[in-house]
Amino acid sequence: MFEPKGMKHADRQATSAAAKKALLERFKPKPTVIDPNIEARKAAAAAELEKVRAERNAERETKRAAAAEVERLRVEDEAITQEARDLDLRAKQKEARDLRYAARKQKRK
Repeated sequence: MFEPKGMKHADRQATSAAAKKALLERFKPKPTVIDPNIEARKAAAAAELEKVRAERNAERETKRAAAAEVERLRVEDEAITQEARDLDLRAKQKEARDLRYAARKQKRK
């Protein structure tokens, strides 16, 4: 059998084993590198998160207060409108009653 460049069977096996070992090494977990600034970065990220949350909460409160004010004004306007309707209805009822009374008086005379 032809052996390229003088390679023996044992050489091919060793090369194959080395290639398999290198392939398996790629999947092994790498040693973790501990960053000395990790605590500072975590603290900065937590502070930024807290700041963003505070801003969002303030924005929500502003929207909530504005919505409550709009609702209060709507209810107030509705109450005024209802009061005007009631006054108009009472005036019409009084006018109708007065007409009935006047008609009764006319019948008696």
